Amino acid sequence: MSSQFTETADIETASDDYASRFAGPVGKYFLDVQARLTLELLRDLPGASILDVGGGHAQLTTPLAEAGFKVTVTGSADICRTRLDKYCDKESFTYLTCDSLNLPFADTHFDVVMAFRLLPHANHWQRLLGEMCRVAGRAVVFDYPDKRSANILYDLLFDLKKNMEGNTRTYTLFSRKEIRDQLAANNFGNPQLKPEFFMPMVVHRKLKSTQVSNIVEACCRSLGLTSLFGSPIIVRSDAQS
Repeated sequence: MSSQFTETADIETASDDYASRFAGPVGKYFLDVQARLTLELLRDLPGASILDVGGGHAQLTTPLAEAGFKVTVTGSADICRTRLDKYCDKESFTYLTCDSLNLPFADTHFDVVMAFRLLPHANHWQRLLGEMCRVAGRAVVFDYPDKRSANILYDLLFDLKKNMEGNTRTYTLFSRKEIRDQLAANNFGNPQLKPEFFMPMVVHRKLKSTQVSNIVEACCRSLGLTSLFGSPIIVRSDAQS
């Protein structure tokens, strides 16, 4: 599916093939952790208006709407709304096809602007984050794979990971300093970091046991390993006055 826009990584993310990576009990475990940490970061903004850039994967639309947030989702092609229409209550979101690098909204139009499964696959991630910051009145929230994790072996293990998972895409790794510096360049600060898992997600997929995954990750979190070396990381950063 083609698009008239430059950044189109969300077309694949919004596909059923990509969604298959989150099928079954382990996939639900991943999404539950993602939703829980995201809602924790938004706890002080009840009823906020949220723009989910490239959110056609529909992973957070229902949890956000059920928590009382007003959700708008954008996609880079009309097909990006397919999963939203199929799996989400039509009253729970508003959808718009548009250019993520030139969002058709006024400055600070939304309370919160978020993007999941997007920045690591974007060709112009700095511009994308800048647009998110421009239209966010209170905060931006997004996830990214951190260099300070098992991802340090990315170059060595990518082929193995692709063989194990089948539909893995290449992606960009970020350092915490890179993220902080880019946020600061857009007048956003006080980043709160919520690492999701200590063990690589591919390992959890191969374990095929949410019970084992829960136990292992709970131990790693209590020991401080997840905070230091976990990935992907969910970030919230607030607009600076």
